[in-house]
Formats: sequence, C-alpha cells, structure tokens
Amino acid sequence: MSDPVLGMVMLGSFIFIILLGFPVAFTLMAMGIGFGYLTLEMRIFDLLVQRTYAVMANDVLISVPLFIFMGYVIERANILDRLFRSLQMASGGLPGALALATLATCALFATATGIVGAVVTLMGLLAFPAMLRAGYDPRLAAGVTCAGGCLGILIPPSIMLILYGATSGTSVARLYAAAFFPGLGLALLYMLYVLAVATLRPAMAPRLPVEERNVPVMTILWSLVTSFVPLAALIGAVLGAILFGLATPSEAAAMGALGAILLALLYRALDFGKLKESVFLTARTTAMVCWLFVGAYIFTSVFGYLGGHHIIENLFVEQLSLNTVTFLILTQFIIFLLGWPLEWSEIVLIFVPIFLPLLDTFGVDPIFFGVLVALNLQTSFMTPPVAMAAYYLKGVAPPQVRLTQIFAGCLPFVGLVVLAMALLYIFPGIATWLPSYLYDTPLGGPVQDLMSIPEGGFAVPEMPDLPPLN
Repeated sequence: MSDPVLGMVMLGSFIFIILLGFPVAFTLMAMGIGFGYLTLEMRIFDLLVQRTYAVMANDVLISVPLFIFMGYVIERANILDRLFRSLQMASGGLPGALALATLATCALFATATGIVGAVVTLMGLLAFPAMLRAGYDPRLAAGVTCAGGCLGILIPPSIMLILYGATSGTSVARLYAAAFFPGLGLALLYMLYVLAVATLRPAMAPRLPVEERNVPVMTILWSLVTSFVPLAALIGAVLGAILFGLATPSEAAAMGALGAILLALLYRALDFGKLKESVFLTARTTAMVCWLFVGAYIFTSVFGYLGGHHIIENLFVEQLSLNTVTFLILTQFIIFLLGWPLEWSEIVLIFVPIFLPLLDTFGVDPIFFGVLVALNLQTSFMTPPVAMAAYYLKGVAPPQVRLTQIFAGCLPFVGLVVLAMALLYIFPGIATWLPSYLYDTPLGGPVQDLMSIPEGGFAVPEMPDLPPLN
C-alpha cells in the first residue's frame, strides 16, 4: 500500500473510531503513532516528543487559559443577571423585547467568555424561563438562546480564532479584526429576524406588560451604567489593546483576567470558593485543549509525511477542476457536514489543516478563510446529532420543553448563518476591510501587528530531522 493511500486509511480510521465515542485527543495520538510506526518505526517517538514540546512552547497558546479564566470569573460574578435585566428594560418598547435582550446579552457576554456551554447554560437558566413565562413560543425561545450562546465562537476574543491562528500560522490580531464586523453582523441578523417574527406573528413573541415597558429613563440609564458599561469597558480595553497593537493576545488576556477579578470584587461577588472553582475549571479546559492540540499536531505531521494531503490536492485541483468560488463553497459545505457529528475543536485542529495547503493554489486569503470557518462552525452547535447547544439547553430547560422543539427552534438560525456566509462570499470586504485599514493603509500601517506567528504554523507541517532507521 502506497504512503498516500495509507494516509487516507489513517484519516478514515480516525473518523470511524471517534464516531464510536473514543476520546478524541488520545485517538489522534494513537492514530499518529500507530500509522507513523509503519513507516518511521522507532523515530515516531522522537517525533512525539518534538511535537509535544513545540505545542507547549507556543507563546500564542498562553492566551487560551487566560481568556478561559477571564470568562469563568465573569460567569461567577453574577454580572449576567444584571446585564439581562438592564437590556430588557432598555428594549422593553420593542416587539420581542425579551428575545432581543437575550441576543444582546449573549453577544456581549460571548465576548467576555467565549465558552459556548457556559453562555447557553446561564441564559437557559435566566432568559429562557423568562421568555416562556411571557408566552413566547418554546421553539423561538430555544432558538434565540442557542444561537445567541454560540456567538462566542466568532466574536473576539474567540478561543477558536486563537487555535486557528496557531494552526494556520496567521496573525491572531488580524483574525480578530476580520471577525469583528461579521460577528456583530450575525448578531444583528438574528435580531432582525426576531423583530420580523415578533411583528408578523406577535403570538410567538408577545409584548411585555405595560408596567414593564413604562420604566423611567433614569432607572434604565442607571441600570445600564452599573451593568453594561463596566463589562463593555473591560472587553473594549482587551480587544482595543490587541487590535491597535498595544499588547499581544497573551498580554491582553492577562489584563482581562485581572480586570475580571477586579470587576467581580467591585460587585462583591468573588470569594475564595468561586476563585478556586474558576481556577479548577480553567485548568481542566486548558488541559483538554492542549492535549487535543498535541494529538492533532502529531496526526497532521504523520498525515503530511505519508502524503495524504497530495490525494486531497489532486482531487480538488485536477479531478474536480475547481475554481476559487467552487473551492470555497465545497470546503465550507464539507465543514458544515462535519459539524453534524463533530465538535468545532476537532474540525479546526484536524480537518481544517487538510485544506490550508490548498489556499495558495486557489488564491484564498487564510484570514478570510478563517472567518468563514468560524462563521460556519456556528452551525456545529445547532445541527443534530451532536448539537451541543441544544443539549446544554435541554439540561436546564423545564421538563415540558422537548428536545425536538429545541432542534426546530435552531433551524431558522442555522439558515441565517448560511445567509451570513453567502453575504460574506458576495461582500468579502465585511471581513477584509478592518484588518486592511488597521495594518496595511498609511493611517493604520504604524499599528504594529504583534501577533504574528511564524509562517507555516501547525498546518500539515514538514517532518523534523529524526534519527535514521537502524
């Protein structure tokens, strides 16, 4: 069996094994070591050590635990309840006010946490029951909660974009700048849909009672000042430091973690127990990400050495005769289908690197491709059978709400994600304008891009020098 065919057998075996429910990180390492041993023999263990050290020594990944810690601290500071109540009062006169407040809260909270499970669960405990009590259709309420909670995958500071940057060798700052308008645009698209549904079918989203709409302006302003402004200031400082080149993501994440602690102390919502829990959850999540990265790095190294990517390149370039547009559509369709059985981390670290070497062939900007992937991965949380956002919500929803209702509520928002991707295809400047303005124009050029990663990243890397076979 030739090496490229062996590489494709390796990829197919991996997909089959993880569908059986085996742990992804250790399956990746086992596949990489097992198939690598067939051609490299004992040298595969030298590769294992080198690749593990390369991942652990990557400076960009330092920001991952810091951003995760920032999110867990804010999550436990009881800010979400204040924020939702203030936005609910501010939008009280609009159709679908509770759903709009939910989406706005999710969008802002997603920038602070980036942890989809945490946002969906918290909003499922806070906003979802409030919408049901107000007479909202359970499908609409579930769709709003799940779709809003998934925005953290796209809106900076996104953990997914950090991992994509480390995988593809692209600048995290440019990725954040490129994802800024698409993230806000998707949240706005969700809100427009809710407004349309609440206006055309008011029975699905009844207006709030008059006493809840007629709130004094000063009360609303004070509520926003004490809930919205502090969190928005913290997020703005973190993102601004990254986008304007004042700090690397690691430095900005450290500043954000400190700011989250100070904010929690300001609200008198932080004690030793909550701090200990945040540290424990951060360590657990970071360990999962790091070992997944190690496994993916070993897997893609062996896959690249076996030449499996040459079969993919031959299929896309020669046999299918794709142009740039059809290449983008096909790759995004494949990622969309992969989102049904797999989680976003597996797609980004395992399957996206297979497509990265083809970007130069088709003249696709890896920054633009990364934003498309991040936008597409919104669907992986809302499409069965592995629709994690739906399962998170079902775990905290009232018993009478069925899982099929949650899935039905998510489908219109999956359609909106597809619409957003189509708009990004047609108007790529939505993603490319801001990074170009900040880093390439005479006005923005002096802004230093401190987040550059050595060219090549982790995408199908070349094999290192290893000891010869005995």
